[in-house]
Amino acid sequence: MYLISDNVDTLTGMRLAGVDGIVVHEREELRQAIEKAMNDKSVGVILLTEKFGREFPDLIDEIKLGRTMPLLIEIPDRHGTGRKKEFITSYVNEAIGLKL
Repeated sequence: MYLISDNVDTLTGMRLAGVDGIVVHEREELRQAIEKAMNDKSVGVILLTEKFGREFPDLIDEIKLGRTMPLLIEIPDRHGTGRKKEFITSYVNEAIGLKL
């Protein structure tokens, strides 16, 4: 696993759990950090704070759609998640067209 975070607090917490990473703030820094992690054969999962998904959805979607490995996962940061309460249920509803 490798974390790309927008804040030091999230990186510090993940380091305590044994996950290495980097803090970036700008779009180009993010792109370079993702490309570096994707080219590292020891990284199977890249964790991104949700802020990047909100600020740069086109960049994140381009990478998710263009590559299968490593897996890109957005995680909440120290401020919590930006997702609504019923995120998983609505996601499944959209994906399969059934109301749960």
